[in-house]
Amino acid sequence: MHDLAPSSAWKRFWERGGGWKALLLAAAYYGVYELLGQLVGWVFPEETRGESGGALDVFIATALPIILAIVVLVLFGWSIGWLRELFGPQPVRGRGWMWVGVGVVLAINVSALLSIDYAEAGFTLVATWLLTGLFIGFAEELLTRGFVVNLMRKAGHGEIAVALVSAGIFAALHFGNVFTTDQGLVVTLIQVVYTFGFGICMYLALRVTGNLIWPILIHASTDPTLFLHGEYPVEGSPLGLLSAFSTYVVIATGVVLLIVLIVSERRRAKAGTTDASALSEADAA
Repeated sequence: MHDLAPSSAWKRFWERGGGWKALLLAAAYYGVYELLGQLVGWVFPEETRGESGGALDVFIATALPIILAIVVLVLFGWSIGWLRELFGPQPVRGRGWMWVGVGVVLAINVSALLSIDYAEAGFTLVATWLLTGLFIGFAEELLTRGFVVNLMRKAGHGEIAVALVSAGIFAALHFGNVFTTDQGLVVTLIQVVYTFGFGICMYLALRVTGNLIWPILIHASTDPTLFLHGEYPVEGSPLGLLSAFSTYVVIATGVVLLIVLIVSERRRAKAGTTDASALSEADAA
């Protein structure tokens, strides 16, 4: 009994949910991920990774820390008994208009996929990035559309708050790029706004598909295709126009769909209140 008490208390702590716990978990994940990146860099210095930007370099520098972070996330989910719950059917389903977010993201990804110079990029690099994208999608969606969404719902928050916090934490995680990359503050801020819009689209994907695996796969198809298109574009191809403007398309889509979500959820809440009042009056009569 003595050994079971700490585990039970640990699970009860997370079962109560809460936005601050979502922030705590995201901050802990980010810290662990950065430490794992440093560890990987120490074990595999740059001179052991081959050509910079090559397949081996991408796998070691980008994929490997994420793989290790996934192990940490899965162990955490196992420790509180949430894995089956997270990957099971969603308790809150979506509406038809939510497919718009899914469609826009997939259209951009297909646009990028069809306008990559595969001969220049090479099969090995393309395959490595696609595999890396799967790890990125799994880790980031498990954290933000899995754990964060679950924590918010367990605390009794409405879906508008769930969407905002999930997308907000997802976006905030990318602000760290201003310290860990040389892309600068302006580019990072644009990236943060983009990832917020993308996060709204992935929340809607979770709602409308009813299972976490689909946002994971959609996300997994995003990072590698956009990166490869940016580095190895087919010059003059009209197919790449949509992906070239993907940042602004996703931001606009996210903002519009967030407004629609707010209106839709408020109407649903109002309708639910009206139905409950009518039922109470009928019972009283």
